[in-house]
Amino acid sequence: MELYPLKVFLTVATERSFSRAGEKLLRTQPAISLAVQRLENELGEKLLDRTGRELTLTDAGKIVIDYCRRFENLEEELTSSIAELRDLASGRLVIGANESTCLYLIHHIVNYRRLYPKVKVQVRRTLSSKLPAQIIDGDLELGVVSYDPDDGRLSTHVIYDDHLCFVVSPQHRFAGRERVGIQELGMETFIAHNVMSPYREHVIKAFQKARVRLNMDVEMPTVETIRMMVQRNEGVAFLPKMCVESELNQGLLCEIRVEELQVERKIRLIYPSRRNLSHAAQAFLEVVDGVNQERAE
Repeated sequence: MELYPLKVFLTVATERSFSRAGEKLLRTQPAISLAVQRLENELGEKLLDRTGRELTLTDAGKIVIDYCRRFENLEEELTSSIAELRDLASGRLVIGANESTCLYLIHHIVNYRRLYPKVKVQVRRTLSSKLPAQIIDGDLELGVVSYDPDDGRLSTHVIYDDHLCFVVSPQHRFAGRERVGIQELGMETFIAHNVMSPYREHVIKAFQKARVRLNMDVEMPTVETIRMMVQRNEGVAFLPKMCVESELNQGLLCEIRVEELQVERKIRLIYPSRRNLSHAAQAFLEVVDGVNQERAE
């Protein structure tokens, strides 16, 4: 059933006149009469008593008019909800990220929530390799990856220049130095991530090339646990800069440059190129750009 005939019938019943309803809806009287007749035919009931000087509702008409008013209220609610969504007073934002990029998102989400507190933000942890397909399929609006998907169905937006960071505790013997050579790391205990990643492969290959022993005697399941172990001076680690930036600024960790291991990467927000972003997603891009512009300045 179409909603337009219900709207016409509600107007006719309220105005008690086909002509006045036509004036209000900017339609001719015959068009208004035809719409009501089609509604009556579809329902199989007469809705208006046309025998008197003034139109009156039949019993069926009284039932239908109640539903017409409900539809009218729902239409107003829908219009109001869409207006709120455009104003970012409400809505939902779903972002996909792996563990390390989830940590990077925290700062941006805090800023975003301060500006748009009623938007529900959901970050789904997923493998970076699966994010492009999930965004194309519509399961996610935005994704954060450390590589270029090189897919015409996706747009990419560079939001952070990251690099592999060799970190030690402030109590470590290297803490006061600006740089070390890879040959000096053969006796160190490395706290490693037990998930394979391009960063881990870079480190392994660099140590193999230099013929230096890589002592990964401790492997942890999360970046957070690796960071805590290093802070306690239980070992050293290679971690993405974005995952330890706060600790470095607070003096809880120290970054030492390793000449033979300079690995950089760009962190990207990816999103569908053939679908319009929601207002909530577009606003998130703007928040991230604003933070990065402040850093650059």
